[in-house]
Amino acid sequence: MSKNMKIKAKLKKGIVNVKVMAKHDMLTYDQAKKKGTKANFITHISATCNGKVVYDVSTSQFWSKNPQFKFDFKDGAKGDKVEITWTDLLKNTVTESKKIR
Repeated sequence: MSKNMKIKAKLKKGIVNVKVMAKHDMLTYDQAKKKGTKANFITHISATCNGKVVYDVSTSQFWSKNPQFKFDFKDGAKGDKVEITWTDLLKNTVTESKKIR
């Protein structure tokens, strides 16, 4: 199975820096109409670490294909897992995790 996200999570000076690239076509309504298909883009992203939500955002059709985003949080340690979940307009959900380095 191919990966749907590339995730990097590093602990530096007590803060975990997370960088993510979500593999998604991010078809806007206009693009979908031209292609004769349904619009589909990521609408929600959340991340947890040790059962605690550390990132939660609603998104729109205005992100580019394969969007990249980053965020920081405290209360993480090396070896902990950061779990990231995204949901798109067609209700497809992808969850992947990465250990903090």
